[in-house]
Amino acid sequence: MAVKQYIGDDDAITDINITPFVDIILVVLIIFMVTATYIVAPSIKVNLPEAATGTNTDESSLGLTLTAEGELYLNGKLVTEDGLRQAIRAEKASDHDIVCLIAADRTVLHGDVIHLIDLVKQEGVARFAINIEPVEITAETTHRAPSNSGL
Repeated sequence: MAVKQYIGDDDAITDINITPFVDIILVVLIIFMVTATYIVAPSIKVNLPEAATGTNTDESSLGLTLTAEGELYLNGKLVTEDGLRQAIRAEKASDHDIVCLIAADRTVLHGDVIHLIDLVKQEGVARFAINIEPVEITAETTHRAPSNSGL
């Protein structure tokens, strides 16, 4: 039978092994990266038009979003025009001062945005705002001609 003899090995271990710590941190990082994609995914994809003269508005009662696919969302939930009318009527019953914030994708036809504004005004909402992507004014943007790429 072989017996190991430890000669001169009475010193304490003073090194810190960080390998398990690094392993745990990498696992936590992977979990965070995977769950972050699920948190961001439910958002509504809208490419807002740019404008340099936009200002901030007061808090809105109703947030309307018109996507490039023609889907209409009310405060982040898919809605039909009839559902929107009912929601506006319900909001007017509880609050007389309604403000609609309309966000439409830049590829949405102008007529569709006008139709949405008309629908909101038919239901008695006089105050609304158009959501834009703010852009800084530079020499290039002040002399830029309107784009006719969609015609």
